[in-house]
Amino acid sequence: MMDNLQLWQRYQDWLYYHEGLGLYVDISRMGFDDDFYNNLQPKFVDAFEAVAKLEQGAIANPDEKRMVGHYWLRNADIAPNQEIKKEINDSLTKIKAFATDIHSGKITTPNGEKFTDLLSIGIGGSALGPQFVSSALTTTHPPLKIHFIDNTDPAGIDRTLAEIGDKLKTTLVLVISKSGGTPETRNGMLEAKKAYEDKGLNFSDYAVAITMMDSSSKLYKVAQEDKWLECFAMFDWVGGRTSELSAVGLLPAALEGIDIQGMLDGAREMDIATRIPDVKKNPAALLALGWYYAGNGKGEKDMVILPYKDSLLLFSRYLQQLVMESLGKEEDLDGNKVYQGIAVYGNKGSTDQHAYVQQLREGVANFFVTFIEVLKDRAGNSLELEPNTTSGDYLSGLLQGTRKALYDNGRDSITVTVNEVSPKIVGALIALYERAVSIYAYLINVNAYHQPGVEAGKKAAASILDLQQKVLEVVKSSNNSLTITDIASKVDGQEIEAIYKILRHLEANNRGITLKGDRTMPSKLIVNYHQ
Repeated sequence: MMDNLQLWQRYQDWLYYHEGLGLYVDISRMGFDDDFYNNLQPKFVDAFEAVAKLEQGAIANPDEKRMVGHYWLRNADIAPNQEIKKEINDSLTKIKAFATDIHSGKITTPNGEKFTDLLSIGIGGSALGPQFVSSALTTTHPPLKIHFIDNTDPAGIDRTLAEIGDKLKTTLVLVISKSGGTPETRNGMLEAKKAYEDKGLNFSDYAVAITMMDSSSKLYKVAQEDKWLECFAMFDWVGGRTSELSAVGLLPAALEGIDIQGMLDGAREMDIATRIPDVKKNPAALLALGWYYAGNGKGEKDMVILPYKDSLLLFSRYLQQLVMESLGKEEDLDGNKVYQGIAVYGNKGSTDQHAYVQQLREGVANFFVTFIEVLKDRAGNSLELEPNTTSGDYLSGLLQGTRKALYDNGRDSITVTVNEVSPKIVGALIALYERAVSIYAYLINVNAYHQPGVEAGKKAAASILDLQQKVLEVVKSSNNSLTITDIASKVDGQEIEAIYKILRHLEANNRGITLKGDRTMPSKLIVNYHQ
């Protein structure tokens, strides 16, 4: 354990500051030494080179033969060809013009009313990014108030639609799906469409698609055939978890009145900083260094994100997908079984002083913390609750106190500090962590832009729905009561547990199924069907 003067020197040795953004990265409370840092240098050399090739248009997803170009979104001039550069610039121009026309009333509802609300329908990266940015940057009275359908939960959909209520007739709908084949998004779209129809409204007059604008997208086909209000392009070289600075995130943000150019400017400025092939001068590389040390290059410790600002509450959820979907891989680039990843969770300070910081300080040391510090407390002056002490002073003191308490008990932490939560800073934070993920992925030799586990889950869900259709056919065609074993023998004897759970769900939702008998012995239940 270092004394205060030694810590002060280490803090200065490892502190990064970006003057243009007013952003600090401090990894001094991570316990690595100079030997660890020096031994990792060859890996960083390779990682910097690999990320540079990525930006230049190298194929990053071999299964789909796709480039990864989210960096180009904030600087079209570095795109690998003129066609992509034009796509980016045209898309941004179209987004800004559409938002202006909605705000001014040039584009209205069929009754000539201005739109008041916005319903965004998407899942994963098509929801988490827009939700984070909205929570961080939306003003108290935005030009359009945003609502989200981000799951296929019927009760959740009902709740969102109930919140909109009578304003549905002045609510613009964004449907966000690259292929149009994502079931959760399609389901949300169909539920919303019915809600409009129930009120005598033509859904197409309110609907906007964000999708691939070609024959590969079912959503694009629907939008064209039904003459939706507008359609915005998604690009095959942008993955969902890195799509916030594409139309996926920029369009809803612009409609909410958020300065999207500021977000792009901040991301572009951060991209310049994180291209520097020198770890100490590259904030993303410093984060990657801290992650590698904390988890021994194997993800052995969880990443706990603690933003000390209410507006950044959803940052941990956003990072959860970005980090875990990118790094959670069974195989490395050489085909070896490695089971990589970093688990991410978080809440906010100082809420966590009264929640799980007790375990962080004294419980199992299976984590490292990232504090997100915001220097500016609020617009205007703060009330002095005590002489020379404001509520913001308490918040700052709690952050510093928690950081010290964790260090004193051998817990590692990183601190990222910004002056305020602004569009430019939010864009910079997005870019910072996107690059940190890329660099770290190359340090541990995994493909950050390939996600076979996600596709496996989708296929498994589809097989359950297919099994449900078969179960219903058997039950409906039988004139007698059946056991679950009887049904399984006619459908798939290996999936008897899944069949039981399907039947239980159908019964709970009054879908014509009743189960009679001892619920603790599912195999003895009697299954009946009624119209």
